[in-house]
Amino acid sequence: MRILGIDPGLATMGWGVVDVERGMPHYVACGTITTTPDTLFPQRLVSIRTDVENLLARYKPDHIVFEELFFARNVTTAFTVGAARGVAITVCAAYTNQLYEYTPMQIKQAVVGYGHAEKQQVQQMLRMILKLSDIIKPDDAADAVAAAVTHAHTGRASGQFLMK
Repeated sequence: MRILGIDPGLATMGWGVVDVERGMPHYVACGTITTTPDTLFPQRLVSIRTDVENLLARYKPDHIVFEELFFARNVTTAFTVGAARGVAITVCAAYTNQLYEYTPMQIKQAVVGYGHAEKQQVQQMLRMILKLSDIIKPDDAADAVAAAVTHAHTGRASGQFLMK
């Protein structure tokens, strides 16, 4: 099974691909989709749409996993990132109905064993779990890979985390 993890963002959207073989996750690829503030907002969304479509065509995932958004302070940021997330979800929903989401706490719990782990702890555990020589960078890509690894361990056997 191939899992695409997505860490939503407008300026930077992380993505990571993991294959699951015999119950174990194996790293395939990761990266970021970026847009610049000097580009008009609607065009940034179009760029995200095109890039997500290209990811789906290239990696052909069986399941797609999103990190759930959490914003406590900045409402404007929440709306713009929410729009970018909505575009990505729409493109992915046209591709498959196997869309899942996990909170940052659920991801940290699944990867590190502690829901309040620091980013560095998550990155080090990913390096060990996936048998990589270095930690995954940038952070957005690492977060997306962590979401995919979470699904490999947690959600693929049940529909509990299926987007509704």
